[in-house]
Amino acid sequence: MPLLSRLIAAVIGLCLMSAAPVMAQNAASDLRPKYLLTGAIDRENDDLSGQWTYSKDLYRTGLTDINGWVAKSRMQRYRDLDVAAEEAKGGATFFEFDMDRGPQMSIPGAWNAAEPELRYYDGLIWFQRKFTPKALSGKRAFLRFEAVNYRAYIYLNGKEIGRHEGGFTPFVFEVTDALKAGENRLTVGVDSKHDGKTIPTEITDWDLYGGITRPVRLIYTPQTFVDDATATLTTQGRITGSVQLNGANAAGQAVTFAVAGAGIKVSATTDATGYAAFDVKAPKGLKLWSPESPTLYDVTFSAAGDTLKDRMGFRTIAVKGEQILLNGKPIFLRGISLHEEEFGTNPARRITPQAARALLSEIKYGLHGNYVRLSHYPHSEVTVRLADEMGLLVWSEIPVYWTVDWENPEALAKVKHMQAETIYRDRNRASVILWSVGNETPISEPRTKFHNAMADNARALDPTRLISAALLVERKTIDGHVVIAIDDPLVDKLDVMAVNTYAGWYGDDKLDALPDMRWTAPQKKPIVLSEFGADALAGYHAVGEPKKFSEEYQAEYYRKTLEMADKIPGLQGMSPWILKDFQSPRREHPIYQNGWNRKGLLSETGEHKLAFEVLADYYVRKAADTAK
Repeated sequence: MPLLSRLIAAVIGLCLMSAAPVMAQNAASDLRPKYLLTGAIDRENDDLSGQWTYSKDLYRTGLTDINGWVAKSRMQRYRDLDVAAEEAKGGATFFEFDMDRGPQMSIPGAWNAAEPELRYYDGLIWFQRKFTPKALSGKRAFLRFEAVNYRAYIYLNGKEIGRHEGGFTPFVFEVTDALKAGENRLTVGVDSKHDGKTIPTEITDWDLYGGITRPVRLIYTPQTFVDDATATLTTQGRITGSVQLNGANAAGQAVTFAVAGAGIKVSATTDATGYAAFDVKAPKGLKLWSPESPTLYDVTFSAAGDTLKDRMGFRTIAVKGEQILLNGKPIFLRGISLHEEEFGTNPARRITPQAARALLSEIKYGLHGNYVRLSHYPHSEVTVRLADEMGLLVWSEIPVYWTVDWENPEALAKVKHMQAETIYRDRNRASVILWSVGNETPISEPRTKFHNAMADNARALDPTRLISAALLVERKTIDGHVVIAIDDPLVDKLDVMAVNTYAGWYGDDKLDALPDMRWTAPQKKPIVLSEFGADALAGYHAVGEPKKFSEEYQAEYYRKTLEMADKIPGLQGMSPWILKDFQSPRREHPIYQNGWNRKGLLSETGEHKLAFEVLADYYVRKAADTAK
């Protein structure tokens, strides 16, 4: 029997997946965004990038007046009017804004880099862009924002169409009926202000930035379209997947799932909600995705006259005892952490394909890495898709960082929605293997309950990937020896234990003491050093004994820490802190920092420090050891 016939026979009558995935789907259904537009970048669209006008609104007068009253009309920057024309009429009316004649800013990009006066601006700024859409001719239209930091207020032609909270995940609003023929006025209020109830809070060690930091697109679709589709290779050697249609004719539609070059083409029928699922045995000739061979297939999901295209890799990820298994084989994660900042002295968090490639190439080819920790929030879709292409495994995390209002149900609800928006966006990316549920959060019962709920939520949304968190460690002295203990109740919920350690930088430890430090863990699970690092100002060289902030001290710190790492039982990877220097208003030493965290192995402009080669050489040896 031909391969295609065997595959079709294996899925005859298929409409639903196994009970476990269905239960997971139902458990997380309330978190599914109304519209996902998976694969939106490949759909017909108008890219609204370019020059937008803007107006500062530090006191938020465009949203509310004093005492919480409705904003005065002369302040409402989202109004659909020509201020200059109204002023020309004369009379008593006047305005305290004019979006048409305001200064301009390049979008996407954080406002912090646009003008010196905005470098530390923290508050509300209004943005406006006029555009003329294509004739719909029976199609539907959606505005998709890839990220707005932090709160977004969206108006089209003077009418509010929606709001969103969260600075790093996409959101979509349908505007089919809100568009008008000819020119349309899109106004976006962006409030960067963080507080004790935001995610993250106002206290971080990176620049929170503000603005429309990722692209905005007007997406066109058929009346009924493929809103979401996914496929993955299971550890049982099967490819499972699903399709979700949106539209009046979503029910009872024949759906086709095809993988070009793999001999896979199967069909199913959507249920009353527009959902259909696939479960097919993977063909023997399927090439598995890995860092050494990042094979991507052209995949299509077709239904109701609509086709969603994607480039996808197929691989498995699992843990066995203290090992991480990629495609059933042990792997050591040779990586580094990365903040979302492009190279340059004035980064705007404008991650173009070129900017992302410049960063990831330093990891893949400079450090000989196979892994990147995308810290401390979901990074651009451009970066994650490029990791697929280049062959870099990815740790993705939500900005539950240091402090959160642990006992506040509203905070947990925000986090769960952020998780959902991230997972639905990236679950087709073979590179993503780890969902992190937190970074350096002090242990308490409310905190642990919060993280446990996050771990459960991630598993319900995506049971195919591993769960981790960057934990704090406890330092003890036993029989005269320094012992670093992983002692956190959250470990029970994790597949991989990850820890941040800075002995030799923070504290009084001498570098020579690091290799003799002992490590203990409560369970036999893989361990990853999610962070370790030391600051160095590129070009600063110590004379004689290495001094802190010198390149020599950082290089020696890496040598001694790596020597310590080699003695940690169960260590299966690391992502030192960090690839490049990044902006942080906490760091204000006038000689060495000036608003930059200097723990990068590269300067902000890409200059290699001595420690870069120390880690690169270590990874060459580690790769050779793993290959034996």
